[in-house]
Amino acid sequence: MIGLKLSEMSTQDLWTLYEEMNAELGRKIKVEKAKLEERLRKVNSGLALTDTNFGRQRRPYPKVVPKYRNPNNLNETWSGRGKRPRWLAAQLRSGKRLNHFLIGRSA
Repeated sequence: MIGLKLSEMSTQDLWTLYEEMNAELGRKIKVEKAKLEERLRKVNSGLALTDTNFGRQRRPYPKVVPKYRNPNNLNETWSGRGKRPRWLAAQLRSGKRLNHFLIGRSA
């Protein structure tokens, strides 16, 4: 098979070679997949699906008090953590300062 010259083979011979290679590759893929699945079963045998923290407890975080409020809609607040809300970004683009939106203080 090492001395094959594909350019000298007939179409029928090339097609037969293709089908044999395709069948052999399919068999090898199935064997490899079975080996990998067996290894995965061995790794997961000792772990429960819900035990992803390995027994560690999550640290309790304190409730974050909002620091900024939208003057146009008093239900919209922001604690100052994470991404700025759209209402605040729009107000800042219009020229207002962040101190203007502080809760409990007047600007």
